[in-house]
Amino acid sequence: MMGGMKLPDGDSRLVQIVDVSLRDAARRAGDWLVCRPGCTQCCYGAFAINRLDALRLRAGMNALRDLNPSKAEALTLRARAWLDAYGEDFPGDRKSGVLGDSDEERDRFEEFANDAPCPALDLASGMCDVYEWRPMTCRVFGPPIRMDGGEGSARTEGLGHCELCFKGATEAEVAWCEMPLAVELEEKILAEIDGKSETVVAYALLGPAPSSD
Repeated sequence: MMGGMKLPDGDSRLVQIVDVSLRDAARRAGDWLVCRPGCTQCCYGAFAINRLDALRLRAGMNALRDLNPSKAEALTLRARAWLDAYGEDFPGDRKSGVLGDSDEERDRFEEFANDAPCPALDLASGMCDVYEWRPMTCRVFGPPIRMDGGEGSARTEGLGHCELCFKGATEAEVAWCEMPLAVELEEKILAEIDGKSETVVAYALLGPAPSSD
């Protein structure tokens, strides 16, 4: 339970599908995919997470308090320090952690905490302390994924991937390694939990997932 709300049953299936898809894409990519423990480039800069991601992170924090209380406490302190450092400029409701959706707030978020390490990242080990419960953005980063326009790290005919990966690969080779996404299932779960709001990792680690109200 988190803040009185159970993690949706469909989330375990979503995580399983995405993790299997990642393993398959990694198998096809081989040495082109350089993601590895301790590679933390994708762990810097604030990014928006949806309500389902926030619920999953809260579940992870609850589990971590039982499994490793000292690690959970260190993670809590990092999340609080993150908000102390960047919370004043948060483009949304600083009390609830809900990101604003006005044009002005969206523009501010583009420049918000871009160089900040994620509070879930243990800088000493280079590892994520809630890796098992990490957001979908983190789970799909690295292999080529189909993009819906906008800006990306590197792209080949609509595919975006980590700029450190696929050095020397041809367009066809990149396309062969595309990682399918479970977008429809995620959207279905979000609709079931009225998950329209977004937040950032620090808020999700410290309190109940933000309400859409």
